[in-house]
Amino acid sequence: MKIDSTEFGSITVNGATYAHDILIRLSGEVLKRKKKFSRKYYNTDHIISREEAEFIYEKGCNTLILGAGQYDNMELSLEASEFFRHHDCRVILRPTPDAVTAYNKAEGRAVGLFHVTC
Repeated sequence: MKIDSTEFGSITVNGATYAHDILIRLSGEVLKRKKKFSRKYYNTDHIISREEAEFIYEKGCNTLILGAGQYDNMELSLEASEFFRHHDCRVILRPTPDAVTAYNKAEGRAVGLFHVTC
């Protein structure tokens, strides 16, 4: 699985361009991010809730690479951070362009969540 590029409002993975936030599973499956998990708690999708963390995490995942938006506006809630720590899943939180680079260089079993706008 390779992320080809990102720009404000889109991300291209293996030649397919997505005009929405995405989650890349361990299998390489690309899913549209389910923002509802965090919006219902924070009224924004810029804070990852524990419920969204539970959806993102997969057994066997040792790294989450989180693209926090083109301008680095997304963050993990304290509860989400604790959830990943409890599951021994390291979180790499960077602006989306930097997170794309980190994902493409990742070793081990990584999932990726990429916010493509702000």
